[in-house]
Amino acid sequence: MNAPLYNMEILRLAASVADRPRLSAPDATVERRSATCGSRVTVDISLDSNGRVAGFGQEVRACALGQASAALLGQHILGREANEIVSAASALREFLSSESDDPGAWPGLGVFAPARPHSARHASILLAFDAAAEAVLRASA
Repeated sequence: MNAPLYNMEILRLAASVADRPRLSAPDATVERRSATCGSRVTVDISLDSNGRVAGFGQEVRACALGQASAALLGQHILGREANEIVSAASALREFLSSESDDPGAWPGLGVFAPARPHSARHASILLAFDAAAEAVLRASA
């Protein structure tokens, strides 16, 4: 029997997404939209002098899966380097597409295992991580 797509952990995470308000003066801002479902995430990033994320904000207009992913991103992004965020986005993409059974080192991404067979849901789950990866690379440039 398959695990439910919208489980209690995903719903709990989705409810916690509002914890990261937008930044007033970010080093980079990136918006990503899913053509499949219309979900949208805007990410603001500020870096410290060592290239680590010092400030993070986001606006999320997404389904529960997209909100849960954005919440996991927000919970663990401060202090991270660009390569960690880019790696997390890549690992999540490979995990969802079943190219890898390992969701990567970013805490909590295994919660999306029930979404793996639902490829139409992958875009929403990836939005926040893809936006953050692009934003941190822009801010680093």
